Amino acid sequence: MNISGAAAPAAGRPGPLPGSGGPRSERARRAILGAARAMFAARGYEGTTIRAVAARADVDASMVMRYFQSKAGLFTAAVTLDLEVPDLLSVLPGDRGELLVRHFISRWEDPPRDDEMIALLRTAATSETVAEQLQEVFGQLVTKPIADLGDEQAAERGTFIAAQLLGIALCRYILHLEPLASLPSEDVVAAVAPSVQRYLTRS
Repeated sequence: MNISGAAAPAAGRPGPLPGSGGPRSERARRAILGAARAMFAARGYEGTTIRAVAARADVDASMVMRYFQSKAGLFTAAVTLDLEVPDLLSVLPGDRGELLVRHFISRWEDPPRDDEMIALLRTAATSETVAEQLQEVFGQLVTKPIADLGDEQAAERGTFIAAQLLGIALCRYILHLEPLASLPSEDVVAAVAPSVQRYLTRS
């Protein structure tokens, strides 16, 4: 079964923008997130301030805090804005491991956006607050879809799968460990998917 196009939002449409606030605040949040992305890319996490992002977005700094609570929250929202939740119900049970791996590998290797999650991983390694944000991201992208299947072991399965995926990301995209770093993405998916599938189905 071809599942390359199955990693889409569960509802079949983009979700709401990250951050608190109703529909009226979407324009402001989009401006803040756009400014944050540009500044985090140019200055890094430590070199970016809430005030600087607010000034670039032409909003008050208090608005940034109201929507995102902290710089760590803003950072995570900015670098994960376009992430989609994989719909595990869209494929057969035996194809779900491949779907999860393909979903993340495809996202990490999308040229216009490949630096965003990598930036999150790099920063999480040195910031406890951002690490907590990363756990929440993987909870939404891995554990929740498994829980939506009615799996009572979703938390345990999600943790092991997240560890597998984060290990691949660290070795392939940050440490550039060979030959993993140079393997075609399809080879990586084929090699890792069976392990993820076992995490999904083992008792």
